[in-house]
Amino acid sequence: MRSSRFAVLVVLACTVLFNTNCGFYNRVMARKNLVDGSIAYKDRKFAEAEELFRLAASRDPQGETVEGRTAQLFLARTLHSMYIGNRQDKSLAQRAVEEYKKAVPQATAEYTEAKQAYETNRDGPAEQKRYYAALSGVNSTVSAIPNLLEALGDKAQAVQFQEQIAADTKMPETARTRALVSLGLEYNTCANDITDTEATKKTVKKDGKDVFQFVKPENPDELARLRDCVAKGQQYFNQTQALETDVVKNAPSANLKAMNDDQLRIFEESIAPFDSARSYRASIAVQASRLAEMEGSPDYANLKADADAKRASTDELKKVMRAIDEEKEARATAQAEAANANRANANAAR
Repeated sequence: MRSSRFAVLVVLACTVLFNTNCGFYNRVMARKNLVDGSIAYKDRKFAEAEELFRLAASRDPQGETVEGRTAQLFLARTLHSMYIGNRQDKSLAQRAVEEYKKAVPQATAEYTEAKQAYETNRDGPAEQKRYYAALSGVNSTVSAIPNLLEALGDKAQAVQFQEQIAADTKMPETARTRALVSLGLEYNTCANDITDTEATKKTVKKDGKDVFQFVKPENPDELARLRDCVAKGQQYFNQTQALETDVVKNAPSANLKAMNDDQLRIFEESIAPFDSARSYRASIAVQASRLAEMEGSPDYANLKADADAKRASTDELKKVMRAIDEEKEARATAQAEAANANRANANAAR
């Protein structure tokens, strides 16, 4: 009875106040749904989590609030997890794609707002947490959709989606870079499959040392395919260089120990896609130099030097990524040691 009376009072209040307090009520209830849904998700009660996140999202279907945007994203992730647990049920993948697509504009709006707040107050704990959540939310969303589309056998739509993300200037550079790297992967693999064979990769003596010499494949069609794969791989991977931010360019000089945990997470999320991008830029540059050697091109020496320079650039960022992992491990160890010491002190005090 009390529950029914309360519901009636809420409806009356909303009507009288022209939905002003309804918006506040919906946000409060959405937060409760999010908390309860997160607990269910953690306990792998995905059906219950889906219901709660769907309810929270329905309270703000346009994603005008952080709660509504978060609910939509969590709903998509829950369906995605359900599909991972049962890959035979393709309907789960399709439903996840539909909910992720609803989440994309909302996640982009949240990223824009969170970034503005963060740039206004970079030292604010709330701003740091929100910006990290928004950045990682966009990155994971735009990566999940094409993966699910490929699982559904729709590679053409997956490529189209990634092309759209790569060209969308409203997207963070990290998301655009992820899309470009994914688009170029098959061409790098294609090129390597042609050049890295016994028929094309010969061991010869040079200055008394064994070195590899790359020769044309016997089939002219294979050489033509190699040219095409190298060109397309470069087209995608080389675009990522222009997307590198100052954070990425200055990453080797970053002081990780001076960062708090949220700042370290933001830093890692900001540079990780470029670690991959630099690796593939170097890899496709190597393929280009192999092709030039096969064809006896006068550009071979320059292309070989370019590949070596790109490898060095890749190593720089990989060192930073390793340093991040080491710093995270050191902090986890310190926290565990502190917790053990506190327990020991508590036991000794009894």
